Amino acid sequence: MCFLQICAVLYPGDATEEGKLLRLKQQFFLCSASLQDIIFRFKERKQGTDTLQWLEFPKKVAVQMNDTHPTLAIPELMRLLLDEEGLGWDEAWAVTTRTVAYTNHTVLPEALEKWSQAVMWKLLPRHMQIIEEIDKRFIAMVRATRSDLESKIPSLCVLDNNPQKPVVRMANLCVVSAHTVNGVAQLHSDILKNELFVDYVSIWPTKFQNKTNGITPRRWLRFCSPELSNIITKWLKTDEWVTNLDLLVGLRKFADDSKLQEEWASAKMANKKRLAQYIEHVAGVNIDPNTLFDIQVKRIHEYKRQLLNILGAVYRYKKLKV
Repeated sequence: MCFLQICAVLYPGDATEEGKLLRLKQQFFLCSASLQDIIFRFKERKQGTDTLQWLEFPKKVAVQMNDTHPTLAIPELMRLLLDEEGLGWDEAWAVTTRTVAYTNHTVLPEALEKWSQAVMWKLLPRHMQIIEEIDKRFIAMVRATRSDLESKIPSLCVLDNNPQKPVVRMANLCVVSAHTVNGVAQLHSDILKNELFVDYVSIWPTKFQNKTNGITPRRWLRFCSPELSNIITKWLKTDEWVTNLDLLVGLRKFADDSKLQEEWASAKMANKKRLAQYIEHVAGVNIDPNTLFDIQVKRIHEYKRQLLNILGAVYRYKKLKV
């Protein structure tokens, strides 16, 4: 039953201690299974060669950690290289730090996980040994190269040994171990560099980057809404907007054209009818296609703010009824 629970729901609720334990188990399970599969395939492709060159691993594999949920990939990759593959610490660390990268999506505490050291020692004692060694070596490096940061070590180190509540700071582990850290918007990345991770930036100024999250018109317009795409191409007299969104500015001069408005509304209604049919088929709920759809494709969690979205929908409904 325990194994079924681990796989039943992605991101199980963490409002209770049982939920937190289940989430930690799930994170380890997914990280370990993924890494073992990656290593298996790497070794399989190297069969027939004289010796396995582990320093080639980062050239073939990239492990991107989205927020801190997959942070256990760091000590787990180290464990696999040390205990299963027989590498020494320095080589295993070189492979790991060249392989893993970290994306931070928000500075909210929910995305900067902190796990109880007691729980970690109970569930993952070998991983805690590795995390302790990573932390010890990081602190030694800071003291040897940046004596001016001595007072910052308590906030920079991976292990928060506060006797009241000792925890493992997973975001710190990510920053210390990853070859690259990025935010997902320029403003967000600036906050990471100038506030949240400012002292790390002084140690590794080139480690921090920005990668703006966006959408591709090829997937989310051309592929998802061919009717609307055809209208855009018709009025712009080119389909090059698919790879150059700046060309969409050309539609502005037609904004008040009743013919374009009619075609646009027709395409949107066709999509809404298709969605209504899908909802009826999957959920057995009949919906008027004239309904105003407000869709949030996110897991249910407090910080995803589904309640605020619902309140917004209620507000707009009441405004329309006035």
